[in-house]
Amino acid sequence: MARSFNQVILMGNLTRDPEVRQIPSGQAVCNFSLALNRSFKGADGEWQEATDYIDVVAWGPLGERIAQYLTKGSRCLVQGRLQSRAWEQDGQKRSKVEVNANDVTFLDSRSAGGDSEAGSSYSQAPAGGNDKPKPSKKPAGGDVVVEDIGDEPINLDDIPF
Repeated sequence: MARSFNQVILMGNLTRDPEVRQIPSGQAVCNFSLALNRSFKGADGEWQEATDYIDVVAWGPLGERIAQYLTKGSRCLVQGRLQSRAWEQDGQKRSKVEVNANDVTFLDSRSAGGDSEAGSSYSQAPAGGNDKPKPSKKPAGGDVVVEDIGDEPINLDDIPF
């Protein structure tokens, strides 16, 4: 039997503050929506703008960090998979397709009162593991690149190769 591939990468702005709640097992689940802007040429040859809205779900520590650091309007990059679900509400069958996030990169720069940092990336912990996701910092364009390895930072400009 042929295997399928289900992966999505989206970059956009949060349309509202993330909502985090606990399910009965105690695990955190965070829901938020992304606005994705796109440009295209219409039938008249003029450029037009359109916005798509995509619902995203993040589980466990990943969801907790999203709720802690992101707010309405924040830019982020979401990597995950498409997932459909169905339920019945008021006697009517309903369904939706949403993104189940595996990794979220925060794209906004550090805010005045927050600890969020541009390029910080958080991943979903591996199944069955108690390891907390660790942020990976990515340099902003044109900045001096400094990696934190151990106790002392290393300036990459000092390396001769």
